[in-house]
Amino acid sequence: RYDAGKDGFIDLMELKLMMEKLGAPQTHLGLKNMIKEVDEDLDSKLSFREFLLIFRKAAAGELQEDSGLHALARLSEIDVSTEGVKGAKNFFEAKAQAINEASRFEEEIKAEQEEKKKQAEELKQRKAAFKELQSTFKQ
Repeated sequence: RYDAGKDGFIDLMELKLMMEKLGAPQTHLGLKNMIKEVDEDLDSKLSFREFLLIFRKAAAGELQEDSGLHALARLSEIDVSTEGVKGAKNFFEAKAQAINEASRFEEEIKAEQEEKKKQAEELKQRKAAFKELQSTFKQ
């Protein structure tokens, strides 16, 4: 919704507009700190994975009370008395879907890491085999 550039990332200006629309405007420095706190790839913008990290940190109590990320996480909560049961149902279904997507991202990352380890091991074995073959020619 807030990715105005439709590039799959929330940049500084998009985050600024999002926080203003959610009723929790932040200073320029505050916005930069928000991004910096969850920016794993250091590209100065939030990917979907990094955005979900905000809520994971909030659930784990790892966000400071006065931080913009804490405010953002609080804004994502729902009051059933004002939204009604159907609104709460939609909210929690969306949350569950987001958690499932985060789990899928984690599985993909683990699979990539395992593949890299496997490739490194194969390279190591090929080098050892080459050195062994090379040693037979030196004799």
